Amino acid sequence: MNDTPGWASPGSAPSDGQEPDASRPTEAAAGQNGPTDSDPADDKRPSKWSKEQPPPGQWSAPGPQNPGQTPPRAGSGWGGQQPPRGPGGYGGGPAGSGWGGNWSGPPPAAKPGVIPLRPLGVGEILDGAVSTMRTYWRTVLGISLAVAVVTEIVVVLLQGLVLDDSSTAALEDPSATLDEITRAMGDALLNSGVIVLISMLGTIVATALLTTVTSRAVLGKPVSLQEAWRDARPQLLKLFGLTFLLPLMALAILGIGVLPGLLVAVAGAAEAGSALVVLGALAAGVVVLWLMVRFSLASPALMLEKQGIVKSMSRSAKLVRGSWWRVFGIQLLATIIANIVASIIVIPFAFLAGALSGNGITGFLDTTAGDVGWTFLIISGIGSVIGSTLTFPITAGVTVLLYIDQRIRREALDLELARAAGVQGYAPGAPGTPGS
Repeated sequence: MNDTPGWASPGSAPSDGQEPDASRPTEAAAGQNGPTDSDPADDKRPSKWSKEQPPPGQWSAPGPQNPGQTPPRAGSGWGGQQPPRGPGGYGGGPAGSGWGGNWSGPPPAAKPGVIPLRPLGVGEILDGAVSTMRTYWRTVLGISLAVAVVTEIVVVLLQGLVLDDSSTAALEDPSATLDEITRAMGDALLNSGVIVLISMLGTIVATALLTTVTSRAVLGKPVSLQEAWRDARPQLLKLFGLTFLLPLMALAILGIGVLPGLLVAVAGAAEAGSALVVLGALAAGVVVLWLMVRFSLASPALMLEKQGIVKSMSRSAKLVRGSWWRVFGIQLLATIIANIVASIIVIPFAFLAGALSGNGITGFLDTTAGDVGWTFLIISGIGSVIGSTLTFPITAGVTVLLYIDQRIRREALDLELARAAGVQGYAPGAPGTPGS
């Protein structure tokens, strides 16, 4: 007999064409002893049995299964498929109805919030992120918009007042000297680095706040901006440390990968050194990609489990182990979708900014034009704000839901979620997830 919740075997299987030893329920209820030998030629049946009986050896009454007896095979019983035991007997019908005729499979998983409490498919993770943004749009878009506006204002002011773009024109000047090219490369790297740093800080804050919102959305509980900030603030510095540690690790690994080639080139073998640099960079890139995916769930682990930096990285590695390709594919798909959405919004604003600025469309296409002006910076900044407002919830939501999905698969987190959401009578693992 199968003791899985929501399912019970309807009886023992016939053996060698003989019926099992268990008494029929009607005979036990009437206090009568049934025949001990099943004779096909015997037409005498108890008065309460119908005259139309299934063929011998294909049906047996619901009863306890004898030890060592082979359970019935799928499709060998009456009706071909055995339904689970319901509140009133087999089949889940009303009390006393016995076998139910309306059974259509196990009930759907509980869904108190934006996702069902079971292992998720790829589409359900993406839909959960979009549903969070759609259901709690005031909080989600408010957080994303506030972070994007502050971040973009800082970037525009830095580009317009502090950062010097005119020196980068030497990179396209054939007559530029080595000193000018070196200075231009240094300025370009500095400008890009400052912008990336500011954008990263904004992404960290948005991720921290949206992680709290998404985790509450799974339980069907809304959260205000003040509550999200109160929950995220104690872990914010640790999240900063984690976000800066991962790129530093990547740079260190890349440096180690290209170092042998650089040493060989300095020693005099330029061609061999260049080839070794390329091979080392490729090998280091593979290692960096593997590590970044392995630690990609460290951010929600740090925020939701209140872990430290090292512990959250260890938790992420544990959750991703054995599912690297799946996590990589879902993260890559979410990144592609977010970039497509951002490009649809940002590119038209960039062309509009180029058209309205003094240099026109051709000036926008010419990256060596130098100072692009305040008009271009402001209009393109508006497009970046709108794009970031829509993409922050997608990337953060997918990461959080992927973290929850991995914990459901490995640690039965759905039990904790059901308890926290107040779901009554939750039975885990009833329905599966096709194709995931």
